[in-house]
Amino acid sequence: MLQSSRSPFLAHAFACWNWKCALLSASARSIVYAAAMAHSTVRSGLTIVLVELGYVALTAGLYAGMQQKALEFRSRLLGNMTVVFGVPLLAQMLDWLTHRAAGAPAPGKATLAVCVFAIVSAFFHLHVMRRGAFLTGDQGRTLIEDFRRMPRLIAGFVVEPVRLLSAIASRLARWAESEAAL
Repeated sequence: MLQSSRSPFLAHAFACWNWKCALLSASARSIVYAAAMAHSTVRSGLTIVLVELGYVALTAGLYAGMQQKALEFRSRLLGNMTVVFGVPLLAQMLDWLTHRAAGAPAPGKATLAVCVFAIVSAFFHLHVMRRGAFLTGDQGRTLIEDFRRMPRLIAGFVVEPVRLLSAIASRLARWAESEAAL
């Protein structure tokens, strides 16, 4: 284990690192890369997959850890905004800068698509983390327990916008009825 007196920055960074999200993100993205590279003529396909695995494991774990820490903010709204917009914005900016530095900037449409996906993904992270799933440290459960809860969590994530829109429509209808009664 890292001793905080030797390297407080590294100790804090690893304390923020969410191994569950790192493992899942790196595995999923590596499978996608491996499938994409399966019929490629590029000889370094395995190297690309391994680099992606390492890069995503590091960054996804750190970003998810930052999101988990944001859940502890005194202001729930600020925590939610940090999870949904702050961390994904930071991640996308660093990703964009990395691509620029490597001389391979992504096209505008691809960047927009990735940003939209990142925000939807962040809403999902917020949803499951607020319900105690995919947390690490003292707040976390086992990964198997998290997976057992996934069907219900996914259903809740899909249904939540419908509930929200129904509540808004109901309030608007009551407001319109009260205005009409005047």
